[in-house]
Amino acid sequence: MVEVHLRAVRVDLASNTPVLLLEELLGERTLAIFVGAPEATAIAYAVQGVAVPRPMTHDLICNVLAVLGATLERVIVTDLIESTYFAELHLMKEGETLILSCRPSDAVAVALRAKTPMFVSDALMDAEGLILASEDEESDDSDHDPEELVDQFREFLDSIGPDDFSASGS
Repeated sequence: MVEVHLRAVRVDLASNTPVLLLEELLGERTLAIFVGAPEATAIAYAVQGVAVPRPMTHDLICNVLAVLGATLERVIVTDLIESTYFAELHLMKEGETLILSCRPSDAVAVALRAKTPMFVSDALMDAEGLILASEDEESDDSDHDPEELVDQFREFLDSIGPDDFSASGS
């Protein structure tokens, strides 16, 4: 397994679709995963630490795990099958490991809230990992500025309509 962190959430200009960039901690490859706008917004909220009056779904998942006495040990993006990525939540409860299948966007959103390590399977990173321009070549700190990230998503959300939500492979 390759440990990764969320490098950025961007909007692909060609498709006007949000994309997660999961970069390996000890290396230079990045896995790009296209996600839906609501999922990208949930991740942006987690990055910025936005407090909402009522729990969002990913906050609820963390709350349910705590009440049940389970902890999220890690999330793993495991596979790509027919253009759809798959992920797992690895939970620990009373010494037993429980594995739940989920969408990568949900795995990342929950991991960010729970401050849990994120991984990509070796085979998947070998097959799909890209080497992107370094942060220094792109922009100084805009990828890490939570307010800039949220502003980018607000602009994106202002540019889409209901028809854009007809299908999502996240």
